[in-house]
Amino acid sequence: MKRLMLIMLVVFVAFAGASVFAQDKELKIFIWSEYMDEVNMPKAFEKATGIKVHLDLYESNEEMLAKLQAGGVSLYDIVVPSDYILPSMIKLKLLQPLDHSKIPNIKNLAPKFRNPAFDPGNKYSVGWQWGTVGLMYRKDRVKEADAQSWSLLFDPKKDPGPFCLLDSVREMMGITLLYLGYDFNSINPKELMAAANLLIKTKKRPSCLGFKGGVGGKNDVVANAAAAAIVYNGDAIQAIASDPKHLGFTIPKEGSEIWIDSMCIPAKAPHPDAAHKWINWILEPKIGAWLSNYNHFATPNQAAMPYLNKEDLNNPGVWPTPEMMKKLHFVKDLGKNTRIVDEAWTRVKSH
Repeated sequence: MKRLMLIMLVVFVAFAGASVFAQDKELKIFIWSEYMDEVNMPKAFEKATGIKVHLDLYESNEEMLAKLQAGGVSLYDIVVPSDYILPSMIKLKLLQPLDHSKIPNIKNLAPKFRNPAFDPGNKYSVGWQWGTVGLMYRKDRVKEADAQSWSLLFDPKKDPGPFCLLDSVREMMGITLLYLGYDFNSINPKELMAAANLLIKTKKRPSCLGFKGGVGGKNDVVANAAAAAIVYNGDAIQAIASDPKHLGFTIPKEGSEIWIDSMCIPAKAPHPDAAHKWINWILEPKIGAWLSNYNHFATPNQAAMPYLNKEDLNNPGVWPTPEMMKKLHFVKDLGKNTRIVDEAWTRVKSH
């Protein structure tokens, strides 16, 4: 009897070990759509580590946050949130601290990304890519001079034809506030009311195709279904590379947003060791360059710089000039005051 129990125990331990081993060979990533080579990059990681990658995609920070709160915190191993939402995720205990001993390549981060204000000491995050939000337009429908101001969308007299707004609360509210001459991160009720009123009037115009998330607006401009759209710079630059004659991108004179997205590990990630291996792999110089050369966003990986496409390095749409940087604003964590902005946005979407 004892011999039988011992055999059963050995078999159980063997199966349990095999199960753990199998788990270590998986990685579940929740990430923005079209943000990496979704076919070849997972294959390359699997070849390098033996770990198979599964991807789920989202189109906004708010969508990602809602899914984590609904149980995704124990489903995914890597998420890629934007800077402004990270403090809220940390306060909500949705993320786990990183083990820097498992990420030796963190040394490859450029100095300005090693101790970000939204996550001191990179306790919970490591930079993925950074970029801007701007105006993508069709050169055959919009004059370049007219695209240099957000008035192209907000002033009915300058209507470009069909256009898309960005379905992201802080970016869209911030851009509207800048156009009105206010602070990008304003929490002044009167200023937020003015911005909300302008957005409501704008979205009700016949030429407005509504709010598009992620790559939606970019796709409409490429398909000539829209003359202009508010988009993330890398999405625009990637499309322009295929059709520079008809497509353009700019940061309007009133200013816009600059952002950084980071790799994080959810608090109850099923495969945290694999997640650390992914982060360290992305920080390899040539892998970091591959990522940026594919999605045309700027990299926080200083060691990747020698391997970047020269065309992108010289493109102000990817790497903003010092003059452009002066009119770009980070979204600030507003703490409890976020509610005021959310209420204004809810009013915009419900009217």
